[in-house]
Amino acid sequence: MSARKSETSHCASPLARFMQEGRIEAGCDEAGRGCLCGPVSCAAVILPPDFDIPGLNDSKKLTEKRRRELRPLIEEQALAWSVVMVGPERIDRLNILQASITGMQEALEALSILPEHILVDGNRFRPWHDIPYTTVVHGDALYASIAAASILAKTHRDELMERLAADYPAYNWAKNKGYPTSDHRAAIATYGLTPHHRRSFAPCRPTLFDNLD
Repeated sequence: MSARKSETSHCASPLARFMQEGRIEAGCDEAGRGCLCGPVSCAAVILPPDFDIPGLNDSKKLTEKRRRELRPLIEEQALAWSVVMVGPERIDRLNILQASITGMQEALEALSILPEHILVDGNRFRPWHDIPYTTVVHGDALYASIAAASILAKTHRDELMERLAADYPAYNWAKNKGYPTSDHRAAIATYGLTPHHRRSFAPCRPTLFDNLD
């Protein structure tokens, strides 16, 4: 029996607590898909029916300070949560979409509780353990569990990029977190690539001129 996929959902009441009440529901999201370096961070979160996390929202709509404040509340109240990092080499081998889906499935695998339904931010996923799943466009702004996953994915990845920045200060990862900002691109042009860059991404791909003196 294959997993049943619901039609991709495009609308719901803002931050609905669950899509399917009474079922163990895991929300999945990722952070860092558009970055030039570092991993894509994938999170899965199962919230209890009585969770109380004031201000929970899509991580992109929150300040860095607020995300850091909400993270421990999510981790303390969640029935289960996990964060998995998929590094640059796997991203280059799989492509960023497949790496993101693989990472979310690995995050689900790492949960201490098996969900009965999966909510995934976006419109692409692959069947996992015959468990029904629903992809939700802009789901991080619609469902609490996906929003919680988005915050964990983002904050855990930001912390990693800040640690890596200490070894590569010229790239300003502590601020740009690896996204293709003007300062990051300028640093690549000046200093070249690091082992953390994604070679399959256009600004990092080698050209015919790279081997010329």
